[in-house]
Amino acid sequence: MGEIADPVQFKEEGNKHFQAGEIDKAIECYTKAIKSCKDKKALAVIYRNRSACFLKKENYNNAVSDASKAIDVDAADIKALYRRCQALEKLGKLDMAFKDVQRCATLEPKNKTFLETLRRLGADIQQKVMILKTTFSTDSRVQNMFDILFSDESDKEKQEKAANNLIVLAREDAGAERIFQNNGVPLLVQLIDTGKPEMILAAIRTLSGMCTGHRARATAIIHTVGISKLCSIMAVDNEEIVLATANLFQCVYDSLSGGDKRNYGKEEALVLDSSKDLKDILLALLEMIASKKVSGHGRDQALNLLTKNVPRKDKKNTDNSKGLFTIDHGLKKILKVCGQVPDLPDQLPLTENTQLIASVLLNKLYDDMRCDPERDHFRDTCDEYIKSKFDPNDMDRNIHAINTLSGILQGPFDVGNVLAGRQGVMEMMVALCGSEREVDQLVAVEALIHASTKTSKASFFISNGVTLLKDMYKKTKNEKIKIRALVGLCKLGSAGGDDYSMRQFAEGSTEKLAKQCRKWLCNPTLDVRTRKWAVEGLAYLTNDADVKDDFVEDEAALRAMFELAKSKDKTILYAVACTLVNCTNSYDKKEIIPEMVQLAKFSKQHDKKDFIERRVKRLLKAGVTSALAVMVKADNSILTDQTKEMLARVFLALAEDIKDRGTIVAQGGGRALLPLALEGTDKGKIKASHALAKIAAVSNPEIAFPAERIYEVVRPLVSLLNTERDGLENFEALLGLTNLAALNDKLRVKILKEKALPEIENYMFEEHDQIRQAATECMCNLVCCKEVQDRYLEDGNDKLKLLVLLCGEDDVQLQRAAAGALAMLTAAQKKLAVKITKVVCIINNSHTMVHMWLEIIQRLCIHDNPEIQHRGLVTVFNMLDADEQLAKKLIECELLEILTYVAKLEDNPKKQDAINAARACLSRAMDTGLIKPFSN
Repeated sequence: MGEIADPVQFKEEGNKHFQAGEIDKAIECYTKAIKSCKDKKALAVIYRNRSACFLKKENYNNAVSDASKAIDVDAADIKALYRRCQALEKLGKLDMAFKDVQRCATLEPKNKTFLETLRRLGADIQQKVMILKTTFSTDSRVQNMFDILFSDESDKEKQEKAANNLIVLAREDAGAERIFQNNGVPLLVQLIDTGKPEMILAAIRTLSGMCTGHRARATAIIHTVGISKLCSIMAVDNEEIVLATANLFQCVYDSLSGGDKRNYGKEEALVLDSSKDLKDILLALLEMIASKKVSGHGRDQALNLLTKNVPRKDKKNTDNSKGLFTIDHGLKKILKVCGQVPDLPDQLPLTENTQLIASVLLNKLYDDMRCDPERDHFRDTCDEYIKSKFDPNDMDRNIHAINTLSGILQGPFDVGNVLAGRQGVMEMMVALCGSEREVDQLVAVEALIHASTKTSKASFFISNGVTLLKDMYKKTKNEKIKIRALVGLCKLGSAGGDDYSMRQFAEGSTEKLAKQCRKWLCNPTLDVRTRKWAVEGLAYLTNDADVKDDFVEDEAALRAMFELAKSKDKTILYAVACTLVNCTNSYDKKEIIPEMVQLAKFSKQHDKKDFIERRVKRLLKAGVTSALAVMVKADNSILTDQTKEMLARVFLALAEDIKDRGTIVAQGGGRALLPLALEGTDKGKIKASHALAKIAAVSNPEIAFPAERIYEVVRPLVSLLNTERDGLENFEALLGLTNLAALNDKLRVKILKEKALPEIENYMFEEHDQIRQAATECMCNLVCCKEVQDRYLEDGNDKLKLLVLLCGEDDVQLQRAAAGALAMLTAAQKKLAVKITKVVCIINNSHTMVHMWLEIIQRLCIHDNPEIQHRGLVTVFNMLDADEQLAKKLIECELLEILTYVAKLEDNPKKQDAINAARACLSRAMDTGLIKPFSN
């Protein structure tokens, strides 16, 4: 008798522990019960119970084992069957789990849990089958694509399609992995080895997709293809292939240096050790920049990759070892590029932009230095390099040295300024200026120009360079020399020298000199480099008001400048941007002091608003927007943050007049502004964001910012919603967001994700009437969004109360927006309609708030503006529809009289929406028995 009672007791104790959540103790009791139990049916129940414990402990194998033992005794044990199903699903054995739940559903056909599990498992099995089919299908497709690409018999169209399919497949992680697992990398190397440009492009782009964000594949690609092979591909004279290979290098570098967040488990240490590969890539790129075997495009991209990846992105990071490594192994190579003189024989292949890109890299490297000893080492290396090139018997080496100095002056100016003052440098410039060779004079003049860039540092060259430049300008007949000498004099003049005769030369003949610059600019027989210097001259001369007016009236000169801005030579961008900023007066306005106004009048630099507006119209007519749109697309190494800021200023000036914004949109201005609003100086981003707000406020956003670009506009607009921005920026940003919020829910959600809602709510109670109105209109469009409605539903907030109070303001536009928001909120959320009705219908209606709310609602319902009246009556309908008991109290107040009056009005197209809404309110009241039907 005792033996039989033991297992029962253990089982009961196990059940108590299970119910108390003490799973380990329950398992212990069930195990003791199993050992002592002799009855098969009782044993099956204990196994079934212990199976439930193992499920809780996520010990799925034991759960399956125990449930199976219970099922062996009773094949129809539905609890054991379902527990085994659950455990099998967790183990990934979906087909076996499906069979168990199928038996459960057969035994209890109306059990919703079984039916839902059966449906879900069926769908999961179907998906698994599809994945397997897709995997096998993808593998065969990959092989098929390679077969087509390698086949001599395949036609060109078929090969292009196969190449594009391969590229698209590689962009998806699963597709990239299938290519990788199917011997894809060696096959892509074979494609590269065919030497056919289209095949090389397809292979490189596929490799880029495969290694993006995946360190293991990036490492394998680098080791299989080889860094030297990739460099040789990037060295070819084919811009498209060069750009694609540079992108591959960037993808590899990003993945190796932390762009991959995957967990590789045991292989982590092996996969994550990428330091040697990264160092090898840097060394290979440094070798490329000074190699004669590398094309100009290849050299540009090697320099760009170094600029993007070597300097620290965050100065708080104290590790600048990459910068120091690059200086030790490559500074002299970069200086060699700066010193190249394209007009001489045996020079490195360059593009129009190469030397400026090299100067930008020098500047970034110098800026990356953390202490004086590092900066001294940089300067000493540059000094040694220039000195080593000076040779009294070899003029070519001398101009290489001076051109190197020009490159440094365009980069780390402080270093260049010190080196320019070294003994022998000015003497060498004098000698070059007096040379009979054109190339010597060109190099010397350009060095003088670059040396006079910054006011505080230009004193050395102001005192020494003016005489040289004047003599060259007056004596030379060579227009290439003459134009450069003129620019030098203009720059030295703007540097603020004390040489009175020099200032008289620059200012006394300003209009005459500007006219000469325009003439050079429009001369198609002059080379692009020389015409570029004409724009450099205008960048300084257009500080004069008369010069600006003359320039914008010369449409041929404007168009010539815009065409140059669109050319491949991007070194002109800064000068064009400066000229446009001057013409539009879009620089920061300084505080006007009366004495300064008189001085400005004397110097003809005090522009009136109507003159500026006229110039803007002329620029738009000449096609300035399309030129700006092309300029914005330039590579970041040339399109510096300062240049971006100037372009943003110009765009803002162009968008000032509402009538011109359509022209800006039509010429691609909306799209061009987006990158300027997202990258650059803080001031530049604000200016671009404000220009975007002006456009978004009055244009159809879907036309101004087509496709996915429309979602990129939200962040710049939201950035203007803070107290540091001025009222006009706040106002126009709110108008733009209102326009966007009216389009679709995806945009509304995007606005919320950018954390704009609290700012918009704050502006709804701004003292400035127009800002308050704009914020309320924006909220009116946002209340369609469920997340906004939820904020109004939260306990303990006054948002609804404040919205009702806004409906009582005197400003018609503000009332219209607030009433619209209230109508939509009460329609979407009955709880909010009930909340308002409760306040209006408080029994103790002597309360001031009750009277105020009721009066506001009543005023909306009898408003002179049909739109506001309609919105008020819709709100009343929503209140009547929300709660019958409260609706009864609502009808007892004066609202019934108002509803009756409006409903009985004769049909009127202008007021029909309001009349219909009043009739709907009365119909609702009649349907619920609150009022009797009208006799007529």
